Amino acid sequence: MFLRRLAISLPHSRRFLSSSSNHDLTSSIMELNKEMESVFGEPPSNCLASSVSNDFIAQEPHAVSQKEGESGIGLTHVGTTGEAQMVDVSVKENSKRTAIASCKVILGKKVFDLVLANQIAKGDVLSVAKIAGITGAKQTSNLIPLCHNITLTNVRVDLILNPEDWSVDVEGEAASSGKTGVEMEAMTAVSVAGLTVYDMCKAASKDIQITNVRLESKTSGKSGDWFRK
Repeated sequence: MFLRRLAISLPHSRRFLSSSSNHDLTSSIMELNKEMESVFGEPPSNCLASSVSNDFIAQEPHAVSQKEGESGIGLTHVGTTGEAQMVDVSVKENSKRTAIASCKVILGKKVFDLVLANQIAKGDVLSVAKIAGITGAKQTSNLIPLCHNITLTNVRVDLILNPEDWSVDVEGEAASSGKTGVEMEAMTAVSVAGLTVYDMCKAASKDIQITNVRLESKTSGKSGDWFRK
């Protein structure tokens, strides 16, 4: 009989504890004490009631802080209902913005030697990839749908043969005086340059790898300067 009463009472208690925050905490604990008294024949000890109250209060600020954190972090290209959107930068002030990105193209010894000796059938690999990277930076808004079509004041792409791992180290820099950053233009530049190296050399090897495409630094803008450590 005791177990049956306990099984009937506890589900009500669980529902009671999970009720809306509008319930008064003190009256909630009193009601719970009454239910436990009807099951056990005596009210719970003060330490148990205090423990329930303290646990409930201790958990509440944690839940609030989670909601505050969630509302404070957002993706600018996502609208309030989750749809993709372009960021309106009309209210921002013009400022000089720069960004540097890099990547590595691992050729392997055989292809590396061919590039070094300028013996690739399609021609001068590094020169063609350099021009391709600059062109790619200027086409970023056509390739990345939510990027702004901005006026670039400078694009630099450098490719250096690295004999330590038979690779090409690619570095790209983009600059603009405008309302939004040029990180995507710098990363597009090195990505397109890396793809061009692959295209120029693919007849000699299919094992070429384009790796470590990443932003190295950016300046100005709302988030300020940033440098990879």
